[in-house]
Amino acid sequence: MGKKKTTFVCQNCGNQSAKWLGKCPQCSAWNSFVEEIVSISSSNAHSDHPLRTTKKAKILSEVQPLTQKRLIFNDPELNRVLGGGAIPGSLILFGGEPGIGKSTLMLQLAISNPQFKVLYVSGEESDEQIKTRADRINNITSENIFILTETDTTIIRKTAENINPDILIIDSIQTLHSDKLDSAPGTVSQIRECTFEILAFSKSLSLPTFIIGHINKEGSLAGPKVLEHMVDTVLQFEGDRNHFYRIVRSIKNRFGSTNELGIYEMLESGLQPVIDPSKILISAREEHLSGIAITANLEGVRPLMIETQALVSRAAYGTPQRSATGFDARRMNMLLAVLEKKCGFKVGLEDVFLNITGGIKIEDPASDLAVLAAIVSSREDISISSKVCFAGEVGLSGEIRPVQKISARITEAEKLGFEKIYVSHYNDFSALNSAHSIALFKAKKIEEVFRDLFA
Repeated sequence: MGKKKTTFVCQNCGNQSAKWLGKCPQCSAWNSFVEEIVSISSSNAHSDHPLRTTKKAKILSEVQPLTQKRLIFNDPELNRVLGGGAIPGSLILFGGEPGIGKSTLMLQLAISNPQFKVLYVSGEESDEQIKTRADRINNITSENIFILTETDTTIIRKTAENINPDILIIDSIQTLHSDKLDSAPGTVSQIRECTFEILAFSKSLSLPTFIIGHINKEGSLAGPKVLEHMVDTVLQFEGDRNHFYRIVRSIKNRFGSTNELGIYEMLESGLQPVIDPSKILISAREEHLSGIAITANLEGVRPLMIETQALVSRAAYGTPQRSATGFDARRMNMLLAVLEKKCGFKVGLEDVFLNITGGIKIEDPASDLAVLAAIVSSREDISISSKVCFAGEVGLSGEIRPVQKISARITEAEKLGFEKIYVSHYNDFSALNSAHSIALFKAKKIEEVFRDLFA
């Protein structure tokens, strides 16, 4: 019989202390320590753990490569984010805000892939609630979907061993509890222990497992940081609930790229993959409106044409306002300083508002040139042609720096009917097809771009 002791655990980062602390010394969170009862076993209590086996060291050249094929889903966007499908035995953490559509997307995954046997475990909804949502998504009834409303990890493991599914979905990790600990579900200790047990039997059964996780008020995944280290893949579900579009972004992926992006459209019948997102991210406009510029961004290997909107007006309250939606506000302030220093536009006493359409957040520095073009267009009230786009990073001395994979950006712009693209003179164009029809304006400094656009 193992001894039991009481410890205080920070619910923000998982730091443990023998006594209560008002402020966590590790993450600096206030009033985050909660008393938990942790079961401490003897030294040989974990000798029968499924992951604890006696192995000897191997020479790297003797190790056989992974031969298991990925599970390909009938969802091209999810396959793209996962790196081509799910690896058998992989543990995938899927996080997002409440009501963003995490459970809906996972239930769609089970319904739209009848070729796989799926065990859907829910600790938040009843069988009837899941059935109602499934009927709203798709009326087709599959005999390969099994629903289990349970929170005990032992029962979940036994059910998975009996059914032997191809995919396991758990909604959510914060509702599970392990009988090895006496603490309440959702605490740091329970989340860590439940994830470790799921990891153990998913690896032993070669079972790809999707775990839905909640996020905290800071926007990061709730629970200890070690949770993200334990899993193989971390997917973040983003988007504004007031917009139709949702984004699945890969934060960590041991079996693929972390720069991939999947885009979905929220409809009454569920989430539908968006195959060509560039067309929906650019608004159709007949009038010539100022303050709008199109940037050729790159998310992973996928080029996206995204509309950037800017509004510049005289500050009404003395102190100018700076607001950016979907773009880093600090980078916008840096670009405004470059604009004023190198081009002479006095924006220091003017309000500047920046918006990236579609509810998308962009981090690609290639959007710098489009942001500055939209700001100058709004300030001078001169429209930019809808057949023009931009792809260039702006340096502190006003130079236009090269961006990666410029040929893919130019090809995407040409495919969507753009007639001209402003790029850096220093890009490598050797991989570009010489027969392209789009005009390239190769600039060294931002003054050259503005002189060509607004002269």
